[in-house]
Amino acid sequence: MAMPIAHALLVAAMAAAASSERIPLDLLVQQMVAQVQSFPLIAIPFFMLTGTLMMGGKLGEALVGVLSALIGRFHGGPAQVGVLSSTLFGGVSGSAVADASAIGSLMIPAQAPGYPAAFSAATLASAATIDILIPPSIPMILFALSANASIASLFVAGVLPGLLMCGGFMAACWWVGKSRNFPRDTSRFDGKAFRRHFAYASPAVLLPVLILIFLRFGIATPTEVAVLSTLYAGLVSTLIYHDLGWKRLNEAIVQAGLATGVVLLVIMASAAIGWLLTFDQMPQGVAHWVQANVHAKWLVILLMNVLMLFLGMFIDLPAAILLLTPVFVPPANAIGMDMTQLGIMMVVNLAIGLYTPPVGTTLFITSALAKVKVGQTVRELGPFYVVAFAVLALVSYVPASILR
Repeated sequence: MAMPIAHALLVAAMAAAASSERIPLDLLVQQMVAQVQSFPLIAIPFFMLTGTLMMGGKLGEALVGVLSALIGRFHGGPAQVGVLSSTLFGGVSGSAVADASAIGSLMIPAQAPGYPAAFSAATLASAATIDILIPPSIPMILFALSANASIASLFVAGVLPGLLMCGGFMAACWWVGKSRNFPRDTSRFDGKAFRRHFAYASPAVLLPVLILIFLRFGIATPTEVAVLSTLYAGLVSTLIYHDLGWKRLNEAIVQAGLATGVVLLVIMASAAIGWLLTFDQMPQGVAHWVQANVHAKWLVILLMNVLMLFLGMFIDLPAAILLLTPVFVPPANAIGMDMTQLGIMMVVNLAIGLYTPPVGTTLFITSALAKVKVGQTVRELGPFYVVAFAVLALVSYVPASILR
């Protein structure tokens, strides 16, 4: 019915409660409200505001400039620039949708000469999901709240899978660019221009490094880091880039506020469904069924991945995280899987759903920006799916691939 996911979840929860004499509606509402009365959730609007402040001004152009000067001459260079831009932007916003919108609007027109629009859309639709692996990551915050896991540990653990995804996507761009003979810049490397671009973009590139240092060494909590990153973004935009006026500040706050409202509504609706499932002891039932019928650890992990891949094709990522975490935590504990590994596996898995039809958010955004049909974009996604599934297999079955 094309109903927004939060509304669909609310309708389902209310219908379930109304059809049962055991569940009073006011108790269901209390569970919804209680879920968003969480101090760590304050990190979400501040990370979103950081992204809108940094990428809404001159930083985006500076970032593209320095990366184009560095790798623009390689096969598939412009596409590789898009992948690297998304990776660096991942250290600013924590939202794949924000990445797809911001980087897509910059890079798709830049790739236009000689590059199929559908390939540009496919590159950025998949690369945008690196954003939720490189800290900060809003889905990781949601998982940590649902699984009672450490946000800081998840942020650190996501770095290596994110970098592997970045390297794999860049290799895919190089291979496609070479095999299909896409045009590339053959001019000599201009060291002076590169140094100028790098110096201009370095204050923004430094932000994800500072976030990791603060979290890794316990200097600040994730919520405090979110507030500090917003302050840093405001100071950099004002004192260095000189592009933050009252009008743009107001637009950034409104944009971050609207995006936060959408996420919080999904959290509330998912909390209602999750509480109903817990009330009926569904997670425990799933754990008992797995223990009774599936004895091999690798098979349990495979079943979880298949279910996440299937549901990720239809349910938006925040809702899927909040709905599936309570179901998967008991089986994961039963096989001795660490919560940090489960969180990274879930984020990588559900991220693939963001560029997989029929309900792929980044897929729709980049296709619209490139003005191509979604089917055309999907046909260009083959090499990126290969890389994504390889990284998923690695984080699922090789715990050492996740930093501690």
